[in-house]
Amino acid sequence: MRHWLRSYLLLLRWAAVRQRYHLPLVLVIQIFLSVGIVIGFAFLLPSIDPETALYLSTGAPTLGLITIGMVMAPQMVAQAKTEGTFAYNQTLPVPRTAVLGADITTWLVVGTPGLLLGLLVAVLRFDLTLRVSWLVVPAVLLVALTGTTVGFAIAYASPPPVTGMVSQLIVFIALMFSPINFPADRLPQWLQAVHRVLPFESMADAIRDTLTGPPAGVALQPFAVLTVWCAAGLAITLRVMTRRA
Repeated sequence: MRHWLRSYLLLLRWAAVRQRYHLPLVLVIQIFLSVGIVIGFAFLLPSIDPETALYLSTGAPTLGLITIGMVMAPQMVAQAKTEGTFAYNQTLPVPRTAVLGADITTWLVVGTPGLLLGLLVAVLRFDLTLRVSWLVVPAVLLVALTGTTVGFAIAYASPPPVTGMVSQLIVFIALMFSPINFPADRLPQWLQAVHRVLPFESMADAIRDTLTGPPAGVALQPFAVLTVWCAAGLAITLRVMTRRA
């Protein structure tokens, strides 16, 4: 355990030093995305009713976490593969789980400011009153962890060009065709059925329920769906890491 913890802390420091020029830019992009969805999308609508304001306010941090975990993180892994840093990390005499843990922690830290600032702007912009549940922290962590592990699974198992194309496809689907900023019943029936399996709707529902405290209580189904996706992403990532180690 002591060896794992020491390896984790050293790898965390190494990740911060190696990406010291990229992470501030990623942080700025993530903040602009979360705030931009709240402010910019409101300009597209002639009027904002309470339901629309709620979906935009809770959808913005969800999309920010998806962008961090499923787009930016895998693209950084793809870049590391191209530069040779990825291969170098695989030769280090440290536990594979410590490598993954350090990378995930780095992206979780980067994603937090944008999430909080996006919510603050939403509350001020739409004059919202949130009823925050104690489950909000586990929900945000699970959403972020699911996005990052799935993103890593794609990046670790695919060549860099494929990773780039898949990550761009993910952000396009999440932004335009996922019930994150709007209710699911606006989609065709077949697409609603698809999103019951994909993680995007569950990510939005988990964050929305824990921030608004619906009368029926926080639904457990989104947490179950995300747990399955998180476990699958983690298993694939560790499998690839172990095989290449």
